[in-house]
Amino acid sequence: MSYLQPAVKHRPTTVPGVAETSLCRTCQSFGLCRSPPVGQHEQMEIASETERKYDVPENFELPSLAGIGQTAAAKTHDLDATYFDTDELTLMRNRRTLRRRTGGGDAGWHLKTPGAGGSRTEHRLPLNGGDKDRVPSELSSQVRAIIRREQLKPIARLRTHRVETPLVDGDGHTLALIAQDSVRAEADGSEQCWQEVEVELVDGDPAVLEEVERRLVDAGARPAAGPSKVARALDRRLSKRTEKTKKIKNPVFAYARAQRDAIAQYDPGARQADPESIHKMRVATRRLRSSLKTFKRSFPGFEEVGPELKWLADLLGQVRDSQVQKGKLLAEVEQAGPDFAEAATRIRDHLDHQVRDGKDALAEALDSERYLALLDRVDSLAELTGSGEKDQLGRACKSLRKADRLLDTALDHGLDHELHEARKAYKKARYAIEVFAPGAGKDGKRLVNALTDLQDVLGAHQDSVVARELLHELGPDSFWFGVLWGRQEQVGRETHAQLPVVVEASRKKNLRRWIR
Repeated sequence: MSYLQPAVKHRPTTVPGVAETSLCRTCQSFGLCRSPPVGQHEQMEIASETERKYDVPENFELPSLAGIGQTAAAKTHDLDATYFDTDELTLMRNRRTLRRRTGGGDAGWHLKTPGAGGSRTEHRLPLNGGDKDRVPSELSSQVRAIIRREQLKPIARLRTHRVETPLVDGDGHTLALIAQDSVRAEADGSEQCWQEVEVELVDGDPAVLEEVERRLVDAGARPAAGPSKVARALDRRLSKRTEKTKKIKNPVFAYARAQRDAIAQYDPGARQADPESIHKMRVATRRLRSSLKTFKRSFPGFEEVGPELKWLADLLGQVRDSQVQKGKLLAEVEQAGPDFAEAATRIRDHLDHQVRDGKDALAEALDSERYLALLDRVDSLAELTGSGEKDQLGRACKSLRKADRLLDTALDHGLDHELHEARKAYKKARYAIEVFAPGAGKDGKRLVNALTDLQDVLGAHQDSVVARELLHELGPDSFWFGVLWGRQEQVGRETHAQLPVVVEASRKKNLRRWIR
């Protein structure tokens, strides 16, 4: 597996399976999540596309686009696409399409997934000359968490005669591509024909799409009734069984469902060892496992799920913790100067080995039946409704009070392992408070932020402890490792000194009044 920067024309790259969320503070500090390289298998390209589709009458003519841009010479393509899905159309029901297409400038295998806003993320692989009906493993792995054990097979064939007209600015830059398509679709033993227009944004501003749309609508076009050509071809099958998502009023069950969704969302990126995806997926497993512990009476019959979530979190942690530790220690070594070159090499080699081993173990686990069985069980608990156990907020309060007691004891004794136990207790308490924080408005958000600040300081202290253990292991007789060890000891003292401030801030009465 290689991790190469994709060669994508005109379109910004995105990370598979990664939503536009705020980065964790650790990653912001050490550059592990900021503008990460796109994880890829060999020749896979990943691009973000923004386009709009329109139904048009027969013999529709493209209107003048003067004032928006200039139309360059049109090109003609004959496209032949075979679409793949499960018998239940699982991909399409989850807003994904997978096809093998010949013709045009981007012939190959294409997997389209939801992107940020109204965009779509497209994963591309070149045609490999192998079995035309066999989906490359690089793409099937991207949807494994969705299709589970179901098989991908051809479900429709679309042949399109395309006239593609570039819309360019005065400098010749392509603002958008306007495709006039004559489509013939074969699916379920029947054939349909229609015409449509696609407008894909390239280097233009989103306002270009609005201007072009006004011209097209004035000329007789209408926004497409369906999201894609293949959805139109399979409309009857798609409409036969439409699953309605149950509305969940209970905040504990809603929180559990959100973590289930996050695990599925970050699964593709975790399979490609993307640092942020691994981090976010690990957080989701921890949040869900913590909820099963704190609110265990609300989840009867799911006692075995917690240990399985720990198994998954530990695998993600093998990769994540080594990535974070490497970023921290190497950043410190680089600042220390050339005398630490040997120490840097030893640290890098050791942690790179741990990351490689962790990636291999994670990849094997994500392709295992054990993982799929866990996803099945998580799906079941995520569909729970009702009121759950009584006084769920009271259980969150109890969890927070326990964390307070553990920290007070740890501060009295001054023992690192007790501080670590307090940190884990606060993490569990914060996750429990997060369940109810949205309903508490600003007070809820402020308390979560204060607990996060406290947990961050405790986390930085524990990181210094782990770093010292690693440095002692790698260079017990090295002067330079001793210097690094001393610096980490200083970090431990500094973070310990910060604790009284963040503890006091987290225990202000006005922050906690809504949970008492």
